[in-house]
Amino acid sequence: MTTLAAPEAKSASTLSMAWRRYRKSRLGVLGGWVLAALYLTALFAGFLSPYSITTQHQGHEYQPPSRLHLVGKGGLSWPFVYGTRESRDPVTFARKSVDDPSVQLPVRLLVRGEPYRFFGLQSDLHLFGVPLAQGGSPQVFYFPFGTDQLGRDLLSRTLVGGQVSLTVGLIGVVISFAIGILMGGISGYYGGLTDTLIQRLIEVLLSFPRLPILLALSTLIPPRWPSTWVYLGIVAVLALIGWAGLARVLRGQVLTLRSLDYVSAAQAIGARDLRIILRHITPNLSSFLLVTATLALPGFVLGESALSFLGLGIKEPMTSWGLLLADARREGFQTLNLYPWLLLPGLFLVITILAFNFFGDALRDAADTQTRL
Repeated sequence: MTTLAAPEAKSASTLSMAWRRYRKSRLGVLGGWVLAALYLTALFAGFLSPYSITTQHQGHEYQPPSRLHLVGKGGLSWPFVYGTRESRDPVTFARKSVDDPSVQLPVRLLVRGEPYRFFGLQSDLHLFGVPLAQGGSPQVFYFPFGTDQLGRDLLSRTLVGGQVSLTVGLIGVVISFAIGILMGGISGYYGGLTDTLIQRLIEVLLSFPRLPILLALSTLIPPRWPSTWVYLGIVAVLALIGWAGLARVLRGQVLTLRSLDYVSAAQAIGARDLRIILRHITPNLSSFLLVTATLALPGFVLGESALSFLGLGIKEPMTSWGLLLADARREGFQTLNLYPWLLLPGLFLVITILAFNFFGDALRDAADTQTRL
């Protein structure tokens, strides 16, 4: 009968205990599932979105969320939506869209609509929608989240905007952690003058408030850049100011690990310093880095949203949750009263931040070997 070797058995036991500690946190498990759903939604945003984010539906500006109906003229039926017609409020004389019961179309699954690209492949298949108008029949639209000031579908813009807001965090964490691991590892491993210079640089970076640095660096991004370049520029700005805190903490961890026997053995056989830092010291900090990355992600998401909200981040025709909230801000306090659905992207942002915090806290408790089961 074969048995696991001692290191493998210990590793398996540690992972098993960490998994059980994680499962004990109901909010952490819920946060993990919510994050998985959000990233899957962002991945398949084109398929889940009923319309393109740039399509303007004339006559449907500021249309409230469409209501699904289950009972028609003939009784219970497949979910359908009514058509709309333009009307004016008798008090404010503001133009608005109202339901037209004489026109109704069912909301179908797997319908053909506007084309989109998925991993370089073009498709026009959408999860749901109403059939396209044919002949002289009137066009009926389904807007689950309503429309904005230009008649663009808010649900489609929110789903596609999640691709930007969520991936900015992932890419930013990868870049900032690469810089932080390298700088913190070198600082803690070599010490002396190298350590002093790196730590003074970190102190300078940490001495400035985060938001003013973001604003200052974002102004260096030329406004005429294409949307994709602006996106990469925002990621670079967030990464450049996000590595300092990690590098300082990592330096202390490396100071402790560099004196251990396996590091001395690697030095004795002639291993290069960079290889020792990356291949022998850093893997032993994997649990710490994983938890720190999870807790750092909300900061990157909020950073991008703040810049886009202030008009210094993502530009049209791309979109993000921050940019959508900036669009809602243009209406001032009227948004809460007349167009509350424009604030729905903010709800996605709040849910994402809470899910990251719950998930990160659960991972931190799971990685704590002192926690009792």
